[in-house]
Amino acid sequence: MDGKKRIRGLLKKRIVILDGATGTELQKRGMPPGVCPEAWCRENPAAIGEIHRAYREAGADVVYTCTFGGNRPKLSQYGIEGVSEVNRDLAVIARRAVGNRALVAGSIGPMGHFVEPFGEIPFEDAVGIFREQAQGLLDGGVDCFVIETMMDIQEARAALIAVRELGSFFTLVTMTFEKEGRTLNGTDPVAALVTLQSLGADAVGCNCSTGPEAMLKIIGAMKPYATVPIIAKPNAGMPRLSGDKTIFDMDAPSFAASGMRFAAAGVNLMGGCCGTTPDHIRELKNALVDKTPIPPLRKSISAVSSARDFRLFEMDRPLVIVGERLNPTGKKALQQELLEGKTAVIRQMAREQEQQGADLLDVNVGVPGIDEVKTVCTVVNLLATTTGIPLVIDSSRVETMEAALRRYPGRALINSISGEKEKIARLLPLAARYGAMFILLPLTDGEVPETAARRTVIIGDIFRAAKRHGFTKEDIVVDGLVMTVASNPGAALETIRTVDWCANRFGCRTLLGLSNVSFGMPERQWINAAFLAMAQAHGLTMVIANPGSAEIMNVKRASDVLMFKDKDAAAYLAHFSNRPGAAVKEQQPAARQSPGEMVAAAVIDGNREDIVPLVEQALASGMEAVRLMDDFLIPAIVRVGDLFDKKTYFLPQLIASAEAMKKAVDCLEPRLLNGKTGRTEKGVVMLATVKGDIHDIGKNIVALMIRNHGYRVIDLGKDVAAETIVAAIKREKPQVVGLSALMTTTMVNMKEVVSRAAQEGLSCRFLIGGAVVTPSYAASLGTEYAKDGVEAVRAVERLIASPDDNWTGSQGDDHG
Repeated sequence: MDGKKRIRGLLKKRIVILDGATGTELQKRGMPPGVCPEAWCRENPAAIGEIHRAYREAGADVVYTCTFGGNRPKLSQYGIEGVSEVNRDLAVIARRAVGNRALVAGSIGPMGHFVEPFGEIPFEDAVGIFREQAQGLLDGGVDCFVIETMMDIQEARAALIAVRELGSFFTLVTMTFEKEGRTLNGTDPVAALVTLQSLGADAVGCNCSTGPEAMLKIIGAMKPYATVPIIAKPNAGMPRLSGDKTIFDMDAPSFAASGMRFAAAGVNLMGGCCGTTPDHIRELKNALVDKTPIPPLRKSISAVSSARDFRLFEMDRPLVIVGERLNPTGKKALQQELLEGKTAVIRQMAREQEQQGADLLDVNVGVPGIDEVKTVCTVVNLLATTTGIPLVIDSSRVETMEAALRRYPGRALINSISGEKEKIARLLPLAARYGAMFILLPLTDGEVPETAARRTVIIGDIFRAAKRHGFTKEDIVVDGLVMTVASNPGAALETIRTVDWCANRFGCRTLLGLSNVSFGMPERQWINAAFLAMAQAHGLTMVIANPGSAEIMNVKRASDVLMFKDKDAAAYLAHFSNRPGAAVKEQQPAARQSPGEMVAAAVIDGNREDIVPLVEQALASGMEAVRLMDDFLIPAIVRVGDLFDKKTYFLPQLIASAEAMKKAVDCLEPRLLNGKTGRTEKGVVMLATVKGDIHDIGKNIVALMIRNHGYRVIDLGKDVAAETIVAAIKREKPQVVGLSALMTTTMVNMKEVVSRAAQEGLSCRFLIGGAVVTPSYAASLGTEYAKDGVEAVRAVERLIASPDDNWTGSQGDDHG
């Protein structure tokens, strides 16, 4: 029996038990800090084999290979080549250890770099990197795959696409979430679920992150929307330092007791992450042995997602507004910008439509003479980082559609697939491959049907073709086909009949391109508004329209109330009342901004493309460089920090704004340092990722943020020994030293740095952070703590403003 059939068979009978932590078990068996786990396990196969067997004997149905860092970027940090061979050998060790008594899952972890559009790794390069690793695991005989501990939804997508392009293998995907309930990149748990299950993941969930208590909330959020089994692999509580060792405070019986609550929440596969042992897994197995699993509550779901959020299309929900403005037809400024490869107008239009109430954004880049594939990739990447609104990909070209769907870090809606033979043959398989929803356009090669009766026949024909590719009625949105009443007075009623049939008889979602109905008529807004109200009364789900139209948006709000789709008229009252905190009324044209305000706005928007010309324009207007910095740039980046604190902005927006700020500062630097500005350096900060840790994403973001606030940053890099850091402190004399660690096995090296500095009598202040670091751990070392780049800036400002000349660090408490 192949791995997919075997694991699906188990899932029908009971909750599948996964293994526990590997890193801490390897340390118990002699793996020294700072070495490459994959290389050490190849050299010590008996040690890792013993761990695999221990988990199997404890009751694990699935054992993970020790290949979490077995990708090319991670292995290259240790000078290791032969990625396929490394993964193959470690898979073979796991297979020999457990035989056929457990399934072997090929473990694929993150690369340590963000993938475009959130980072520097090109998307296709990421797919290639993961394909190389997956092939090695296959060669070693794995039964299935697990893509785990992903904080970047785009990286998770790249890994999943890589595995799926090698064959049909059962694939688990688990994300890791911050305390606030989103990934580091700001992805909501349900958005991650919608994206991954639609792309073909066979099970989705969460690992690492936190202890069981916080993870239960994430599982609870996912389960109602899951069409696939749900996974949980929590830590054994949170880490703390005991002597020179990192320990977790949840014992095996307590961990097993939490498993009962996970079962009640609907988990279908469960194991343990950091700090768990074979004893934890044994107790968990015993606790769950008689628990009947709760299967997925849905077979399909009508929902789309972005890298941040999701939109659910339920019949009892308010009308969905698809913003229509990102379409160059009839828009000369947008056409010209697209041809020139610029994005300022697109950024502005997207922002305005989001503020005006759009739920989705229709994206069309079709301009004569343009490279559509290249342009749509640029625009999709831009919108993925600047808005949380899911996208509707609108193109008549299959190549454009495929490029957009492959790179879009969410589940998109295709606009559209008709009954034309080429569209059926090429677009349906494409939509199925990338898990997209699609707008069904009821016309054929030689016919644009005028009657509802004929349209319903075509709808049925297209849907039957779609079913053969695995689509359900939840996956389609039927376009009612709007014609102008100027040439056909009965056209509107035929469209209404089509909408009514789809919503109330056929049972699917519907959409209208609203403005077509009034083409050629005077005072078009009234016809559009009346037509919209009629369609809503007959079950319309969504409309493509301009959210800046007061008539359209207000009729939509009123109809939502009258159709009982706006509970307690909450949205209606919020919009039209003048109560504090209520939504604003129709936007007035923005006042013209000064050159300095335009620079500040570019930083807040993360507009890296236009920031330098705007800075040069401000300087040309006569503004002094120091005033531009102090009165506009610094307040702008502080504002960005506030938005990040409020979770209005997430890491992609923070990085974009920080990079825009850096470009502005680089442009101003010659003028600021010419000796005439009176501006002085605010202080010196040294940063390093500690010995044994090769992760530096967080540290690099902190460096960028601190530099932008006027401090000189000395970045020692990653995997830096304590003696090297102390020598650099003596040489450079920084006021603050920031230390970073991502792993529980390396965070203990922070203590060595702090202790050495104290022994040497150095008076600098220490600031620590990283995924596994906690405020209590920082307190035990006598250091400051910062959870992210924004907090780090504030901590640096506080430490330098109030220096403690007598501070020499703490030897730390064992708390053991």
